[in-house]
Amino acid sequence: MTERDIPDSWSSATGREPDQNTRLSRTEEFGETQPFDVPATGSTSKSVKRRKKNDPDRKASRREGLHINSHSEETAQLSKSSGKWPRWMKSWTLWLVLLMLIPGSVGFLAVAMLLKLPTAPNCPSIFWPLASASVRLHCAQLAASKETVNDLLQAIALVKQLPQNHPLHGEIDRFIEEWSRDILKLADQSFQTGNLEEAIATAQKIPQDVVAYKLVDEQIGKWQSIWSKAEATYNGAIAEVKERHWQSAFMLSAKMLRVDNQYWASIKYDQLNLLIARAREDGDKLGKAENLASSKVVDNLLEAIKLAESIGQESYIYQKAQSAIPEFGRKMLELAQAKLDNRDADEALNIARQIPESAKLQAETDDFLAIADAKRSAWIGNVSGLEAAIAQAQQIDPSRPVYNEAQQLIARWQLEIEDVANLEKARILASQGTVPNLTAAIAQVELIPASNPRAREARQEMSRWRAQVETIEDQPYLDRADQIAVFEDINSLQAAIAQASEIRRGRALYPEAQKKVRTWVGKIQRIQDQPYLDQAQELAQSGNLTAAIAAAQQIASSGRALSGEAQAAINDWEGQIRTKENWKKAQEVGATGTPEALVEAIRLADRVSNNSILRMDANQAIDQWSQQLLEIARSQGQSDIARGIDIAKSIPRGSAAYSPAQEQIKAWQQFLNPQPSPQPQLESPQLPPSTTTNGQ
Repeated sequence: MTERDIPDSWSSATGREPDQNTRLSRTEEFGETQPFDVPATGSTSKSVKRRKKNDPDRKASRREGLHINSHSEETAQLSKSSGKWPRWMKSWTLWLVLLMLIPGSVGFLAVAMLLKLPTAPNCPSIFWPLASASVRLHCAQLAASKETVNDLLQAIALVKQLPQNHPLHGEIDRFIEEWSRDILKLADQSFQTGNLEEAIATAQKIPQDVVAYKLVDEQIGKWQSIWSKAEATYNGAIAEVKERHWQSAFMLSAKMLRVDNQYWASIKYDQLNLLIARAREDGDKLGKAENLASSKVVDNLLEAIKLAESIGQESYIYQKAQSAIPEFGRKMLELAQAKLDNRDADEALNIARQIPESAKLQAETDDFLAIADAKRSAWIGNVSGLEAAIAQAQQIDPSRPVYNEAQQLIARWQLEIEDVANLEKARILASQGTVPNLTAAIAQVELIPASNPRAREARQEMSRWRAQVETIEDQPYLDRADQIAVFEDINSLQAAIAQASEIRRGRALYPEAQKKVRTWVGKIQRIQDQPYLDQAQELAQSGNLTAAIAAAQQIASSGRALSGEAQAAINDWEGQIRTKENWKKAQEVGATGTPEALVEAIRLADRVSNNSILRMDANQAIDQWSQQLLEIARSQGQSDIARGIDIAKSIPRGSAAYSPAQEQIKAWQQFLNPQPSPQPQLESPQLPPSTTTNGQ
């Protein structure tokens, strides 16, 4: 009996006998010849008897066969009695051969029948309540060999019903545990392919009353632990992706490679990496959009909205992108509001109309457009514009958030209509340009209360018209003052100052009048103080610098027009005095001829101003004293080189002796610190040329 003899499903509770055709076909399959209705060997005696008892068709056919045989015998006797035997049947040689072949054939058939293996039982047709343990075990092994869950379970069911004291119980328990483990392996295959529920359901099909069932709970717990950890890692990576923490998401995805499940470590890992990569691309788009939006430029905000809209619904960044679009739209609305606050209604309306519908601010945008359009009409500044603004504001529905603002604007614009009428009338009067008309215009705008919306504009117009009136009234005083001051003598200038001083503080021409007064006062002071300054300069030119300084000091301390010029002259004269003193002292000190005295003389001579006539003499003296220092340094260097170096270093840069002094210092330093002579280098011994050339 081979595995192919067992159908895919067969009952383990009841058996049935195969019909005659089935038995004949199975006999032919095994190559057997069973004459005289001999049953197949290998079946139990009870099975044979049962088949004979339950097969009436077979008995009938046998009786028919016997009847046919008896009839043939009668025919043979009649033929024998009717004639003689053929000649060939009388040959003794033939009978000798037949006597040798028949016993041999019977013996051969008997030995073959004895040596033939018993036929395996037909498991699907067995009546299991009467089946032996060996037959159950044999059929269970055949079922388990198919290595499917149902066949393994059927194998366990066939043998687990045997009593505990059965001799094959130990072997059966071993097979049950082996088959249970095979079922768990098949369940684990489902688990590895990502079917956790199927794996658990498969494992739980193992009967609870078998010893191996203890492995089920352990294996299920292991699967659930692995699955939950993998899900936690996956969900954690998704959470990091939603927050745009790409590094953390990739680190979590790498952990999935260590999950003891092929589904999570391969398929879900690849899915997660692809998801993170796509989300990162979308995140870069959103980041670029946010950077553009931070610039608060309309075109950049529109580009930011387009980038956010390009992120698809399947992306984990989609929700953040959708949340960002209204924010970008609100920034555009804020820019429009800023323009409206600066009374640039046209630009405000232009920005608001560009806000896309995806920003989901349509209602707010419509409210803004209604208010901005009404304000633009009101800002025209005439009655018709205000009336148009009121009509536009009245169209705003009471359910809108801006309804209260619109009502306040309507009340304000209704007051402005009266104010605008007064302003227009006043402007018509002021356009005449005469003092009476300007005064009447001022009186007209004074009718506008300070609490009215156009009060500020009215005050500005009033101030402008008053300035025009004051200018008309005071301009003659200023014109007469200019005419008087044209002679530029003290009396004329004083008269011009008196005329300009008629313009009172707070009047429109008062600042201009005061500026002219200050100019004329300065001219008077110059006329008065110039002789004293000229006298001081004459004293300075004569060499009496001290007297010149004393004469100019009174002008410098007076704070009058020439005080700055006098102070500058005093500073120059004092510098000349100091230059002479320094030059004189330098000559006195340099006359002693010591190195210290010569250094001090050079320092004092160098203080002589470059603008002084004594500077040339000072430069010649500095060169002379520097040369003396060099000669002293050389003389000292013959006995004390260090002293000579110190003296030579005091020679100032720029003098004629500076370069020779530096060369002398260098020579002395080389003498004091000679450079070590270079050691002759030993020549390295030359190796003899190799006798091998080109590897030979």
